[in-house]
Amino acid sequence: MGLEFIDIFEDWAEEYDKSVAGLDPQYAQVFANYKGILQEVVNLSSGTVLEFGVGTGNLSTLLIEAGHKVIGIEPSKAMRDVAKQKHPNLPVLDGDFIAFPKLRTSIDTIVSTYAFHHLTDDEKKIAVKKYHDLLLPGGKVVFGDTMFTSKEAKELIIEDARNKGHHDLVEDLNREYYPTIDVLHDMFTKHSFNVSFKQMNDFVWIMEAEKQ
Repeated sequence: MGLEFIDIFEDWAEEYDKSVAGLDPQYAQVFANYKGILQEVVNLSSGTVLEFGVGTGNLSTLLIEAGHKVIGIEPSKAMRDVAKQKHPNLPVLDGDFIAFPKLRTSIDTIVSTYAFHHLTDDEKKIAVKKYHDLLLPGGKVVFGDTMFTSKEAKELIIEDARNKGHHDLVEDLNREYYPTIDVLHDMFTKHSFNVSFKQMNDFVWIMEAEKQ
C-alpha cells in the first residue's frame, strides 16, 4: 500500500517544498508547472474533497481557499505535522490509499498529487474499487501524477535522466510503480468511470475519472 516508501516520506518532509519550488535540479522537470498542476486539480474538484497523500499541505491550501471542505489522508507523521502547521484545523488522518479510517461524511471528489504511483498495479486495482464504492454517481477521482504513454517512453525518460547525472531520479523511476496511461485507463473504466487525461509537463498528467 505504498508504506514501503514511508522512510522516504519522513526524510523528505522538510525538503519537499524546496523540491516543488524547483530548487532541486534533479526533480526540476518533475515539478515543472507545479502550481498549474495543483490548480488544475482544484478546478476539477467539487464539494467535499478527500485528499490522499496530503504531504506538506500545498494542494489542501488551494482547495480550502477555493471553499472546499477537505479531509486529508497521509501515512507519514512528519508530513502530517508539516501540513497541520499550515492548517491547524485541517483534519489529516493517518492512513493510505487503501487503508484509511471510516468517513462520517459523503465525498464528492477524491484527489491526489504525486502519490498514486507508490501503489503496485494490484494495489491500484483495489483502491479504484474502494473509490467506486465510496463515490455517488457523478463523483470524481482527480489525480495528478507521473505516468507514461508507454513502457518505451518511460525508458527514454530514464535514459535521459541517467545521461544528465540525475541518479536519485533514476533510482526513483526504477523503484516505484509508475503506471502507463492505458493501464490506468482500463482500471477505472472497468469500474464504470469515464476517464480523460491531460499532460501538464514531461512527467505529470492529470487524470479525471467521473463515476457513471
